Amino acid sequence: MIKYLGSKRTLIPSVLGAVRVAAPDAPRCTVLDLFSGTSRVGHALKRAGCRVLANDINAYAATLARCYVQADLEDIERDARRLIRELGALPGVPGGGYFTETFCIRSRFFHPKNGERIDAIREAVARKSLEPELESVLLVSLMEAADRVDSTTGVQMAYLKQWAPRAHNDLELRMPDVLPRAASGKGQAHQLDAFDAAAALEADIAYIDPPYNQHSYLGNYHVWESLIRWDKPAVYGVACKRIDCRERQSIFNSRPRFDDAISRLLHAVRARTLIVSFNNEGYLPRERMESILSSLWDGSARVTTLEHDFKRYVGAQIGIYNPQGEKVGRVSHLRNTEYLYIASRHDLSDRLGPMNKGPAEEAGLFAEAG
Repeated sequence: MIKYLGSKRTLIPSVLGAVRVAAPDAPRCTVLDLFSGTSRVGHALKRAGCRVLANDINAYAATLARCYVQADLEDIERDARRLIRELGALPGVPGGGYFTETFCIRSRFFHPKNGERIDAIREAVARKSLEPELESVLLVSLMEAADRVDSTTGVQMAYLKQWAPRAHNDLELRMPDVLPRAASGKGQAHQLDAFDAAAALEADIAYIDPPYNQHSYLGNYHVWESLIRWDKPAVYGVACKRIDCRERQSIFNSRPRFDDAISRLLHAVRARTLIVSFNNEGYLPRERMESILSSLWDGSARVTTLEHDFKRYVGAQIGIYNPQGEKVGRVSHLRNTEYLYIASRHDLSDRLGPMNKGPAEEAGLFAEAG
């Protein structure tokens, strides 16, 4: 999957463990992933047998969810593999198109030779007018291929001053890891505001991983948004961000508004159990998040908090760079704490407590799911 700030790859075993504890019928349960991002968590839940309802307001994230949560391998594999071979054989657009001009010449996120091929492949996908699930698989294949040859430290706020070695590699399309339909039923991918999704979607368990600071996921991954939407928008700045990055501001990126927003959202979620991922660098301290969760269900919620110590993302480990790729800041600290808050109508602390001693093993928790 694509490089992603805030990825929960290392937290997945504990998320799966919490689901297993919270849902007696797990993995035969429905889980709402309210801020799905790369769908890494939703994909793991689907693999475990859960029915997943994924949601994210950004188009690139909704496309990832349509590929990894909603699409089922038995429905799309034959056509997807054929089309990936066909698209992978396309030569680049001579001189490039919008993508090459914007993200390889005006900015330097990708080498022009790969930009020309991205232009050719994306235009070809647009012309085919495919049904949404199959199209999403092709677009994810292209996004992930581009991610493997980018020239960044992982976010698209800046690019490296000199080409990263991988930027010289040739773009290669691969079949995404699309899963068969989950035992609990077909998943869904939605592109809704989080409050609208909370009101419309009901599940046994809700997994909630909100933005936790001022950094916008749209700004951090604006290239993917433009690649998926293919609306060829006006851009600004050295990083050539979409102009709507100035307008599509999330309430969850605002420190003054975050407390009220997350409280309203958590009270609106329609699920028997809430699992919330958060970070000790976020806007709310642990005590406040626990207080909000404890107030659920007229104050009857029981809250258990799991702590996990992790390395910070690679950009934080090597320092701060400006859009020209010049180092302008120093490393402050190398590790942070990820919190997993579990709020339920029942006290789960005895069963969840041992998980604080180390990540649970995914295979052991869901052995019956295969």
